[in-house]
Amino acid sequence: MKRTVLMLALAALTGSAVAADLLDTVKQRGTLKIALEGTYPPFNFKDSTQQLTGFEVELGNALAKRLNVKPEFVTGEWSGLLAGLQSGKFDVVMNQVSITDKRKEVFDFSQPYTVSSAQLIVRKNETRSFRNLDDLKGKKLGVGQGSNYADMAKAVSGIEVKTYPGAPEYLQDLATGRIDAALNDSLLIPFAIKEAKLPLKAGSPVGGTTEMGIPFAKNNPKFKAALDKALTDLKADGTFRKISVKWFGIDVSRTPAAKK
Repeated sequence: MKRTVLMLALAALTGSAVAADLLDTVKQRGTLKIALEGTYPPFNFKDSTQQLTGFEVELGNALAKRLNVKPEFVTGEWSGLLAGLQSGKFDVVMNQVSITDKRKEVFDFSQPYTVSSAQLIVRKNETRSFRNLDDLKGKKLGVGQGSNYADMAKAVSGIEVKTYPGAPEYLQDLATGRIDAALNDSLLIPFAIKEAKLPLKAGSPVGGTTEMGIPFAKNNPKFKAALDKALTDLKADGTFRKISVKWFGIDVSRTPAAKK
């Protein structure tokens, strides 16, 4: 009986070791499942023909190619992406995910691939001076549901924080006066305002810079090494910079001070 139990335990350990690393799973499947919103321009969105495009879509294609697999994109609301990743619905999320200590308790991350900061968005005819979040006490601020920007806003008492599925919804509410300002990624704002064709403008930056990375399930060292190598190689051969300049006019992997 003891021998049987021992053999079963060893078999279970051997089986888990074989399938333990995400890289093995991805290679065997032949696809890298990449989750993103699909409504977050210029990072990821659908063009006029309803095809996914944007910076992270092109980068995802390039990374999958480096891993010798095909990309498989899955779209969903931001509020459900990390939960879906945690439950194993996809392999990675590429959606400007901030690398935070809280998230690192749940996920492992690739090396950073963009560096940006939080920034306010206001109406074009706004005459009030919103220089920081404290200036928005007693006002309504729009943010993406489940985003780190929502956490930033909720940390300041006195702000009426309104959460939305994505940028299009709160930009519309901001333009019509339902909220006083919105908060999002400084890299997104110029493109989003241009595409929305709404009377809005970029406001003041808020806080310091933040590094964004690609989260995936913990304890997958082979996958992390392969993903980081793919990013390093794309930066080294100029592919990353080419994609970045196409969508932003700058290399978004570098700190704002180094972009001049």
